[in-house]
Amino acid sequence: MTARAKKLLSYLLKLSIIALAFWYVYHSILKNNKNIHDFHVLVAQITYTRVAITLTVIVVLMVVNWLLESLKWWFLMRELHPIPVWRAIESVFCGLTWAVFTPNRLGEYAGRIMFLPNRKRIHGVFVMAVGSFGQNVITNVLGAGASVWFLYSFLHLDSWLMLGIAVVAAGFMAIMLTFYFNIRWMVSLLNRVKFLKKFHRFFDIMGKYNTAELLEIMWFCLARFLVFTFQYYLIIHLLIPEIPILEMSLMMFVFFFIQSAIPSLDFLDIGVRSVTANAIFGYITNQHIAVIVAVSIIYIINLIIPAILGSAFVFKLKFFDRTA
Repeated sequence: MTARAKKLLSYLLKLSIIALAFWYVYHSILKNNKNIHDFHVLVAQITYTRVAITLTVIVVLMVVNWLLESLKWWFLMRELHPIPVWRAIESVFCGLTWAVFTPNRLGEYAGRIMFLPNRKRIHGVFVMAVGSFGQNVITNVLGAGASVWFLYSFLHLDSWLMLGIAVVAAGFMAIMLTFYFNIRWMVSLLNRVKFLKKFHRFFDIMGKYNTAELLEIMWFCLARFLVFTFQYYLIIHLLIPEIPILEMSLMMFVFFFIQSAIPSLDFLDIGVRSVTANAIFGYITNQHIAVIVAVSIIYIINLIIPAILGSAFVFKLKFFDRTA
């Protein structure tokens, strides 16, 4: 199979997953009169003031979330090419605009690095990879731990099987943290691969961050994780107040963990997110439409609105910049 055919097949598979997700949401949930009736009863009890306050706080937290990401990008760039904080903000929002129509948000890399001088752009990809790795470590470590709780609490697996899963999860968490805080090991491994040796100057960028710097990057990642977890808590608590905060938070960790592993296109991702969230939260609530509405609102506020705002910065890009 040619590279072009593989790429086409990959797109078709992703679009098929998204199409099936939308079909499932519509036919299994939105066409169910009982689900719709339960949702109408639920929202009838919510006042306009509570809705307005909750949505306002969520929007403010969206700004905080992307400001934290901008500060993380600014901090990361100090090793390569120091940039002003405002330029970091511009590049992050511009990257979000590119991300919504590219697979797995790959356009976010392009949107950011285009704000860098031409000779620093490829290096910028590897700098950004360090930040992405840190965010993935947080998602995977907390998600793996929450998944053990989920399997124990709701699937009631055999004790020995649960013990084995817990050990595997603990090992996975330890490996993720070890590799992150010793990122030089990964750089060393990549430099040993014969056909990758010519890219060593790019890989070496990732190895420049010491433990103290990696820890500071991790704090940015953890702060972002807590911010968007709190966003979900606010909207779900508004719609389904009976779910306890600890149970809801752990469910969110599992949701983020699973969602991070599903390939998709951001601008169509809402269907996949809805199916995933509904499958997970179905263990603690029968308010399926409320879960879908909550996920959709956060998706629009956290990704679509910033992408629209970021479009203003696209005009600042210098595609043919030749400066050093």
